[in-house]
Amino acid sequence: MAALSDSPLARIVDLRHLRAGELDPLLDEETQVWRDTLDWDFQASAALVRRFLDMQALNGCALLMNGHPVGYCYFVSEERKGLIGDLYVMHEFFSVENEERLLEYVVDTLVKTPFVRRIESQLMMLRSGRLLALPQHRHARVHGRNFMEVDLSAGAPWPEGKAAHSVLIDNWSERKQDDAAALIADAYRGHIDSEINDQYRSPAGARRFLLNIIQYPGCGSFFQPAAFLAIDPASGKLCGMCLTSLVQPDVGHITQVCVSQAVRGSGVGYALIRRSLEALARHGCRKASLTVTAVNAEAIQLYERMGFRKTREFAAYVWEGF
Repeated sequence: MAALSDSPLARIVDLRHLRAGELDPLLDEETQVWRDTLDWDFQASAALVRRFLDMQALNGCALLMNGHPVGYCYFVSEERKGLIGDLYVMHEFFSVENEERLLEYVVDTLVKTPFVRRIESQLMMLRSGRLLALPQHRHARVHGRNFMEVDLSAGAPWPEGKAAHSVLIDNWSERKQDDAAALIADAYRGHIDSEINDQYRSPAGARRFLLNIIQYPGCGSFFQPAAFLAIDPASGKLCGMCLTSLVQPDVGHITQVCVSQAVRGSGVGYALIRRSLEALARHGCRKASLTVTAVNAEAIQLYERMGFRKTREFAAYVWEGF
């Protein structure tokens, strides 16, 4: 069968031209794919898409076949950056060309948007992978990412361990958000992940990042009982944290784990993750997941030592210098 993008019946339209409910079959299929592929409840994210679509306030495009949406891609722009939130093509109409067509429309739109100087995206359900011809390829960088999962149903198989640096482990508190933002900026200074997400580069950006993972459903529903902080008893300063969410009632996700450069490699990260996994297991979670950049070998070794196994590969995309 010819690619849909070659069909005279196929066309790209602005999402704001769609009527309420027209994306429902597509979003219903995508919700099931997230559940089947990642054990992740996508319904809250789909509800946000529907709400903004109803308000005619969702930026992006849809791929129509015979007048019916069979794929979509949306984005938001904030300050000088564009964020591509999602891209999905229905299984029956999937082709590399169709994913490329949606991505090209959105990237070209953002490149032409006044003041936007950078574009970021992590498209977990993009299926083309390395076959994808990136738009604006001279300005694009691709970073491999791993989706990893650990089985929690067998209980808590993680020994306490002996941290080389003594710390106090405390529960997450919103009063610590400014300290947590400063910790993120310190922990990711010069790190590959700060190339993927520029919010890691400053305390102000990290505060926006924390707000996103705590208040919005993109990474699941924030789960405070399994979120912990590490505090240096000598200085009283925050030196590590592990934040979690629920992506299903019985599936946890580690949304952020980091330690200050001063205590890196001393076992603080292990101690925090261990506490979070134990809390998730006590809550009744049967598994937990996280994502990690593929070249971050030190972190991957730690996660594998704690029982995590890679179950999916995807990519983070950055466009800059256009």
